[in-house]
Amino acid sequence: ENVDPQKTAFLLRKAWTLYSVTPLYRFRRSRLRDYARLLSAFIAAEKQKGLAVEVGVELDIRVAVSSLADLRGSEQDQAAVLVQLSLRSRASSRNSEDKLVWSGWFCSVYGDDLSENVPEDFTCLPLFLAHGAETYTSMVGSWFQKTFDCCFRRLAISPLNLSWMVAMWAGCKLDRAASAVELVFSVPRLSQPLDISYAIHPEDAKALWDTVQKTPGEITQEEVDVFMDCLYAHFHRHFKIHLSAAKLVKVSTAVASAHCDGIVKILHSQYLPGVLMLLTELAVSQIQ
Repeated sequence: ENVDPQKTAFLLRKAWTLYSVTPLYRFRRSRLRDYARLLSAFIAAEKQKGLAVEVGVELDIRVAVSSLADLRGSEQDQAAVLVQLSLRSRASSRNSEDKLVWSGWFCSVYGDDLSENVPEDFTCLPLFLAHGAETYTSMVGSWFQKTFDCCFRRLAISPLNLSWMVAMWAGCKLDRAASAVELVFSVPRLSQPLDISYAIHPEDAKALWDTVQKTPGEITQEEVDVFMDCLYAHFHRHFKIHLSAAKLVKVSTAVASAHCDGIVKILHSQYLPGVLMLLTELAVSQIQ
């Protein structure tokens, strides 16, 4: 609720790849500018196959590391850290604008479970989201792992967590016309891949969730199961297909979309903290 939509608009409507990150050792916010210079030199060295590059020299890739102070859930959470890589064209003039080619950010939204059990020298930012070329993600990840003795792991999303997401997001009130709620299922054990897409009108999905949810603001596994079972029963009545035998691989709503491979697109600024809280929880559970 405290997040400024203008400051976080660039986070929306992009496909972010999710990672979980163990606590960073001796990470200092007062040194963000130094980290940008060191990371820039590391990337240049990697691009030149390990040839040494002097720190501070003008390079093709410009690195910016900054703090997103208001992107957190509670006072215990650390402020988010944004890393941006921009490409400077050698042919262009010195005053021309750099082209943003990669973004990544560390955050913790209500990640108290992890942070309260960590020694003082560690910084807890368990969720990392990356958008851009995999080669840049790999280089940035390598530098952070070597510099702060942490570990990055891809964060997959299970069908159970996807069903929670669609139930939670389908029940959200939106101030503008909402897109359809869509579930994509993969049918197993076939010689050729087969996906089934199931779209539900957003008002119908919300009406169903409202009948299922007993206590507003609270969600139980039983309610999520009933919600999904109702959708399965409706689909079977029309198409005679048991979706419960298939694997849920993607959900899309007006709030956000999520794929089992750990790729998320956040669409609505109002629910940004809520989506990040859920993703932080998944990241923390993988670390623990």
